[in-house]
Amino acid sequence: MTDTLLAPAPDFDQPVAVLKHCHDKIRKQLKTLQSLLAHLPQHGADAAAQQAAQAVQKYFNTAAHVHHADEELDLLPMLESTATGDDLALVRRLKPEILAQHEQMDSDWNIINSHLEKIAAGNSTELSADNVARFVQAYAGHMEIEESHIAPMAKRLFSATQMQVLGEAMQRRRGIVPAGAAKVSEKAVAGGIALADLRMDYGRASLSEEDTLADPVAQFGKWFDEAMKAQVNEPNAMSASTVGSDGKPSSRIVLIKQFDERGFTWYTNYRSQKGEQLAQNPHAALLFFWPELERQVRIEGRVETTSAAESDKYFYSRPVKSQLAAIASQQSAPIEGRADMEANYAAAEADFAAAGGDRPQRPAHWGGYRLVPERIEFWQGRASRFHDRIVFTLQADGSWSKQRIQP
Repeated sequence: MTDTLLAPAPDFDQPVAVLKHCHDKIRKQLKTLQSLLAHLPQHGADAAAQQAAQAVQKYFNTAAHVHHADEELDLLPMLESTATGDDLALVRRLKPEILAQHEQMDSDWNIINSHLEKIAAGNSTELSADNVARFVQAYAGHMEIEESHIAPMAKRLFSATQMQVLGEAMQRRRGIVPAGAAKVSEKAVAGGIALADLRMDYGRASLSEEDTLADPVAQFGKWFDEAMKAQVNEPNAMSASTVGSDGKPSSRIVLIKQFDERGFTWYTNYRSQKGEQLAQNPHAALLFFWPELERQVRIEGRVETTSAAESDKYFYSRPVKSQLAAIASQQSAPIEGRADMEANYAAAEADFAAAGGDRPQRPAHWGGYRLVPERIEFWQGRASRFHDRIVFTLQADGSWSKQRIQP
């Protein structure tokens, strides 16, 4: 007798194989969906139907979106930055088609998912055969394109380093710490490694003048959306650098709260160190670093305070405890210890309770700053430190010029 064993799932050191394994899981769930369609007329929304609906929902509500992100944010950009000649022409022809298919399949899934929710709850047997057929056919054609063209090209063109970068990105998207990252940490703890040896080559994507939008704020919005979709750790965190009258720079991490055609806004204590420096020199530099996407954005310009109405709107959108903390803290001023800070907070809390109001009053010294950009640089990491840098500079007439600068 011969035992038949299931082949083990590939590991992330074979990222293209992992993507193919995801396709196999998709095919399995599509079969379950088709079986459910045939089951419902005879058996209704019984326990088996409910279980099948839940299984299909679980996959397409979570894993499928992660798989699409693998392709949109890593695989396709890496191929576009690596391929040349006919390969590059093929990638650029197929990429818009694949992205459009993702969008259409997501739209079709939303309709099916609304029916599956009721089936999973045992409340309905409605499931459109036409919707299921369209969804199944779309995925089948989509996977055929990727398995016939995209996956073979990636296996043929990607270096071992690029495969590692792709695999690690896919692991992080799934909440897995890459093995390489753990080893670096172990080395550092065990005996340290030379700073000069801390080196990682980039190869995730490229950036050309044609890739960027005409408006740098719109381009920032595009990259910010991609950072959110890639689940970058705190994509809204930025380094804000200021310089006072003494000419000495200071930097700190703050959180952006709004950006639009007027500029980039954050909120803080006007009496803090950065507030004092901005009062002396109303210019600053912001830096966003999104390592998961191998991207930086540098923004420089003059800084203005937001209106009282804007500061009020944000202040009162914060939790009450955060409002009280802003009142209790004299940001950047020395204090004896944590106990004194806690006492100041308790006093602010007691004053608020005694006043009997529904919300604390925003202090006049707490509000927003808006950096009005004059220069914005988009940086995309590339192999061998030969990075892509596209700079937008504000012109006297209010338009933006665009230029590539050397790494």
